[in-house]
Amino acid sequence: MTAVPFDPELAAALAVISQNMPSSLTPEMIPLLRQGMTGFTPSEDLTLGGIVDLTDVDLGDGVSVVVCRPVAAPTPAPAVYWIHGGGMIMGDHRVGLADPLAWAVELGLVVVSVDYRLAPEHPDPAPVEDCYRGLVWLAENAADLGIDPARIVIAGGSAGGGLAAGTALLARDRGGPALLGQMLIYPMLDERNDTVSSHQMSGLGVWDHTSNDTGWSALLGDRRGGPDVSIYASPSRATDLSGLPPAFVDVGSAETFRDEDVAYATAIWQSGGQAELHVWPGAFHGFDVMVPQAALSQRAKHARLDWLRRLLGH
Repeated sequence: MTAVPFDPELAAALAVISQNMPSSLTPEMIPLLRQGMTGFTPSEDLTLGGIVDLTDVDLGDGVSVVVCRPVAAPTPAPAVYWIHGGGMIMGDHRVGLADPLAWAVELGLVVVSVDYRLAPEHPDPAPVEDCYRGLVWLAENAADLGIDPARIVIAGGSAGGGLAAGTALLARDRGGPALLGQMLIYPMLDERNDTVSSHQMSGLGVWDHTSNDTGWSALLGDRRGGPDVSIYASPSRATDLSGLPPAFVDVGSAETFRDEDVAYATAIWQSGGQAELHVWPGAFHGFDVMVPQAALSQRAKHARLDWLRRLLGH
């Protein structure tokens, strides 16, 4: 099966990245992967030199959030509820915050990032239930946090994008907090891992077919592919995507998640919903984080900020 070519600028960077990061991740590598992500974003960096105030809140039972409020943000401010990536198996609430903090400063909003429990120690439904719990806490404490409860946007990248989609479905089905929008950045949505793109990019780029098996198997174990997988764990299984907030979905054309993400946006339209879809030509998974100055990365970052600005009425 012929692979999609990488964008030339990204391909050059990927050649260097691949020297330290294999395309295929196996279960035995999880402890080392976690160790490599520890302290990825030191707390002092999240203040952006003192213009963002940080508050840690322990919700109990292994779940916590960090509230990031720009000093200049209005009260009440809109909020982005951020869910970090890491394939369901690694990362924490201080990973991947560079762009959300940039949105916060640019648009005067508060970022609340949740630290959910990880698989395989805490399999489904723990991660998505943790994320939903954090969202409910945010909505219930909006007044004390100086947040406008009518302007909460859920967002996440990779596994965090999949958890954001699952949490939005939970909020819809439980009559939970009303969300203004959902930003799904190359989200991890389909545990079956059997799309053309998941096979096409096997062994290439970042987070390939084998890595995806590793993450989903950690989350779901023997239930993978069977009848007992919920739409909240694997949102691609949802047949009714009506009643959801407007979505922003983006993905690279040269990555595992391409087909499932395009299908999810299509299913939202088919259910009468609103979705904005971007497929970045030749982009690999996580391209914008790993090669932030690349032209394609800058285009992706601009598109996300622009969508948020329009959604919030700025």
